[in-house]
Formats: sequence, C-alpha cells, structure tokens
Amino acid sequence: MAYKTKYLPINKEKYIGNTKQLNCRSLWERRFCKYLDLNKNVSRWGFECLKIPYTSPLDQKIHHYIPDFLVETVDSNKNKSITIIEIKPKKQTKNPNTRKRIKLEEAIVYSVNDAKWRSAKQFCDDNGWLFKILTEKELF
Repeated sequence: MAYKTKYLPINKEKYIGNTKQLNCRSLWERRFCKYLDLNKNVSRWGFECLKIPYTSPLDQKIHHYIPDFLVETVDSNKNKSITIIEIKPKKQTKNPNTRKRIKLEEAIVYSVNDAKWRSAKQFCDDNGWLFKILTEKELF
C-alpha cells in the first residue's frame, strides 16, 4: 500500500481544507476520497486535517496522530454526526501478540497504532464523535 496517488475534490464546497490535489498514500485512500466527495449523505469531509496527541509506547513522549479522514454526515432527519476514519490493511489491525511467532516489526507497528487509536477513540468520545478503522473487508 505504499503507492502514492492524487485526488482533486470535485465538490469543493464539501471539502474541509485546501482543495488542491490531495496526496493519498494508497489507492484505497483515493477511492475513499472519491466516495466521500460524491456521496450525497456526506455534508463535509477532510483528508489528514486533524492532529490528535498520543503517547508513544516506544519513547513515552507525546506525538501527533493524523487520521486519514474527518467526515460529517447528515441523516434523513437532518441530524449531523462526525466520524474520524482510518484506513489500514486488516493485518495491521490485528494484535500480533496472539500468534505463536511474532515479528518484532509487526509488534512495534501494532503497539504504536494501538496507542494512536486509543487516543483517537478517547478524543472522539470526548467530542461526541465516532472513530472507525476501515480495512479491505469494509472497503470492498
């Protein structure tokens, strides 16, 4: 998923932030940009537009997590909701410590991601928002 691709929002009035081309890190992110841009239930959306502080388990210092998407939706009753969305391969969302053989790199990536996601969940809870991680299972 290290592929880089660009996306230029079509419905610029819905996009939060600069509407120049967005630098997506994967085709999955680009596809999701297009989905949000064209979805009539999405009133506003942003790509990498929010910073959430978290404590890294590697150095116990404060770092900033930048989630992939911030999405505001409106339901049929005109109720608004905000969701922070992270797109990740399913294998990066599974705790490797449950397996017999663990690769150190996988354990490190998971522990940092878990710290980011716990902070994002708390941030969302504090603000009445939702936090979701989407994998290839939900995207496709």
